[in-house]
Amino acid sequence: MAILKAEHITKQYGDRVIIKDINIELNRGEIVSLLGVSGSGKTTLFHILAGLTPPEEGRVLLKGKDITNRPGSISYMLQKDLLMPHKKIIDNVSLPLVLKGMSKKKARQEADRFFDEFGLEGTQFQYPAQLSGGMRQRAALLRTYLSSEGVALLDEPFSALDTMTKSMIHRWYLDVMQKIDLSTFFITHDIDEAIFLSDRIYILNGSPGQIREEIVIGEKKPRSGDFNLTESFLKVKREILQKL
Repeated sequence: MAILKAEHITKQYGDRVIIKDINIELNRGEIVSLLGVSGSGKTTLFHILAGLTPPEEGRVLLKGKDITNRPGSISYMLQKDLLMPHKKIIDNVSLPLVLKGMSKKKARQEADRFFDEFGLEGTQFQYPAQLSGGMRQRAALLRTYLSSEGVALLDEPFSALDTMTKSMIHRWYLDVMQKIDLSTFFITHDIDEAIFLSDRIYILNGSPGQIREEIVIGEKKPRSGDFNLTESFLKVKREILQKL
């Protein structure tokens, strides 16, 4: 059974229909990308999945429970890391636990268990300005994980990184997400990124935005560093370019 499912989602603002009759699902342990041109409604759909805005039609189910228009059910990470500059990294990432009622001391202890796994060991008492862009994104991902119930929505979280850093964090991300059993919906404009990271890709296109295609990536994980040079990768990329 899908851990997260959107059924017949339609959203409009005034007379303009933004997305129409969207049906998508996320299975446990999957990374599923939502790929489409700007203005196709990707972020609007994520706002509905996160409960930040209600749809005109349809519903969102998390583990079979209706969470439509109920914010706080799913973790949502935006493009910017949004780390608070005046707080140490340990306090930034443990904040979701404090907001859930955990004491600051216990929240710190719980968060600290994951610093090594997320490649952040030694940064606990540093401030965000002392970290590189890649390290800040790791910290933001850890914070997202600690606020999640096994499902996360990531809206272009790596778009601000340089090509070399992005390539490194992609490999790390695939490795750590499997270890911590986090299921992820992922927005991106980057076709190569979508193919490299995803188990499946939904193509959202048109006006109003609709799901035009679902593409299954056959390459098993973990994926080799040169996967993006293989014929199977290029075949999927050509297919996507034809659909967009």
